[in-house]
Amino acid sequence: MQHRLLTLLMFSPALLTAAPGLPADHAMRMERGLKSFQQDVAAILKENCLGCHGGEKVKSGFDMATREDFLRGGSHGSAAVPFDSKKSALIEQINHAKEPHMPDGKPKLGADVIAKIAAWIDDGAPYAEPLIAGKKPNRDLSAVTEEDRRWWSFLPLKKSKAQSIDQLLVKNAGGASFSPPATPATLVRRLYLDLTGIPPTPEELSAGLKNTDAVIDKLLASPRYGERWTRHWLDVARYAESTGFEQDYDRPFAFHYRDFVIKALNMDMPYDQFVKWQLAGDEYEPRNPLALAATGFLGAGVFPSQITANEVERTRYDAMDDMLSTTSAAMLGLSVGCARCHDHKYDPIPTRDYYQLLSTFTTTTRSNVDVHPDGQVTPAVSTMDKKKNTPDVPGSTRMMICGEGYDPIVMHTQGDPFFDKTYLLKRGNPDFKDGEIAPGFLQVLARPADEKRWQWQPPQGSRFSGRRRTLSNWITDVDHGAGALLARVIVNRLWQHHFGTGIVATPNDFGKTGTAPGQPELLDWLASQLIANGWKLKPLHRLMLQSKAYQQSCQHSPAKEIADPANVLFMRRTPQRLEGEAIRDSMLAVSGMLDETMFGPGTRDENSRRRSIYFNIKRSQLIGSMVAFDLPEPLVSQGARPTTTVAPQALILMNSTQARQWADGLAKRLADAGGTQEQITRAYTLCFCRAPTAAELSQGTAFLQQGGTLADYCQVLLSLNEFVYVN
Repeated sequence: MQHRLLTLLMFSPALLTAAPGLPADHAMRMERGLKSFQQDVAAILKENCLGCHGGEKVKSGFDMATREDFLRGGSHGSAAVPFDSKKSALIEQINHAKEPHMPDGKPKLGADVIAKIAAWIDDGAPYAEPLIAGKKPNRDLSAVTEEDRRWWSFLPLKKSKAQSIDQLLVKNAGGASFSPPATPATLVRRLYLDLTGIPPTPEELSAGLKNTDAVIDKLLASPRYGERWTRHWLDVARYAESTGFEQDYDRPFAFHYRDFVIKALNMDMPYDQFVKWQLAGDEYEPRNPLALAATGFLGAGVFPSQITANEVERTRYDAMDDMLSTTSAAMLGLSVGCARCHDHKYDPIPTRDYYQLLSTFTTTTRSNVDVHPDGQVTPAVSTMDKKKNTPDVPGSTRMMICGEGYDPIVMHTQGDPFFDKTYLLKRGNPDFKDGEIAPGFLQVLARPADEKRWQWQPPQGSRFSGRRRTLSNWITDVDHGAGALLARVIVNRLWQHHFGTGIVATPNDFGKTGTAPGQPELLDWLASQLIANGWKLKPLHRLMLQSKAYQQSCQHSPAKEIADPANVLFMRRTPQRLEGEAIRDSMLAVSGMLDETMFGPGTRDENSRRRSIYFNIKRSQLIGSMVAFDLPEPLVSQGARPTTTVAPQALILMNSTQARQWADGLAKRLADAGGTQEQITRAYTLCFCRAPTAAELSQGTAFLQQGGTLADYCQVLLSLNEFVYVN
């Protein structure tokens, strides 16, 4: 028996951790404790405790079904200290000397029962067997295993000998073939709307019919491309220009981040640099206005503006959580934020990993700064109620950045804007700190031996810590860090917007609650292509747009729908409705009323003729017409928008002042087209990139001859499904 007890002691890490100095008579005590467990304690625990702590429920994360889990404790810390009942929280709780009193909702245990439990703990709290037959200890998620690292999204990119997208799709199609190709006119319209969000003019259509590859090159070089694709990224970045919450103060200089994204996409900034600058642009190029503006990514989230003294610390942890949760969802497709209060329930992300990543942002705050023509950066007035809209130095630019060392935007707070240290919090509660935490990485995507390769020490005297640049080094490292996952996530986002759904249908969740890739080899091949092309996105767009898969028609095939209802094989194409911004921009374009002015402060005036990307996004006053067409609330990262069909959409197209103005504008463009039939033909070419059929021409002619106005007719065309869908 003593040999068995010594073996138990040797192979019980929880016990050794809890009591590093074992009593000399521990073997005798453990033998006595086992008898007590079998005779009394097991039955007491089963009757009074197990129902809430390991049986039907596991309240507060405390599972006592096995000895290992009993000693590990729950969210309130350790329940028992073996060989020392006086230091055991469980004894205090069942004595009603410490809250929460136990057993919950039941009368206090008798003194004799409490004495038996205390004596059992004093004898080492041994178990003869689990309280539930066959129950195994819960795995300690703080230790990430090799099995965890074999999850598909955490693996290195698999090499493929494939030469094209189509080759890989056909390989996995099980004998299925692509739908017939789209007509040249349909394809040109599709390319314009996908890449720029605006339909081609009749002249652009005519030129594009000759060479669709040239159309792709032209549109990727167009400034309209950056405006179109920036809107996709802003959904992911939960971008808005106000603080949120009750006061929802404006952030008058936040628009520089939106302009950074447009400029970065248009210049085809390598995606790894795009990521690095958003995390630490001030640490990479502290005198570069574009790099500074990029850090607006971290500061684009909500933040309360009325903070009382007892809310300061909690609010600060909320702000850092917003930065981390958005970074992980947007760039890695992981819900790291779910590990804030407990180890992630599904993915191998321990709470300790969460707080190590969180400490990256310990001293990161929003600041308003003036960037002068010579590159010098100086603090600007940082309180919202005393803001100045223009810098003091001519030629300077005032912007909101998110970094370190500048005067934070404090607004109305009764405490410091940040703390010098970050702690591991039990259950995410700042009142229960479990030691200071140092910056680190996700274990599942890092090895301890590699951590030094990502560390970056800033020059002496720098205003920043280097923590965010260190994080960016890890997140973009393909061979040793998170770079392979980073590449998978972004190529999936591009595919999603070109094909209607991603290869991974859950673009913000590449973990175990997400959807596995329907074409894993294609996903890794595309990610490898991205990296091989220096992380440039435009070559990847070109690969997708030149594929037969993309250039298919939307010809309906019942057989294909039955065989592959989710279109995982991508052997067919379905029409996609434009987002609200692209619908509005297209109406402005065909009406001849579009103002192409780029960059600068936005507006909330729906009568504006600028592109919808320049709407000012105020969280409490979102643009009504955009909300009707599924603009998401910018509270958290949004990987995909829903596509709803609701009455307000039709009412906006039929009754809004703006829709009528655009119809009037289109009618004026048609006035010089000639007679009625010529006007109708011109309208169809502008709106749908095709000529009307004989029936459509006859119907339009009859409508106009029977008293309908040209503006009425134009409004009908702008409201048709064919206008708001990409075929």
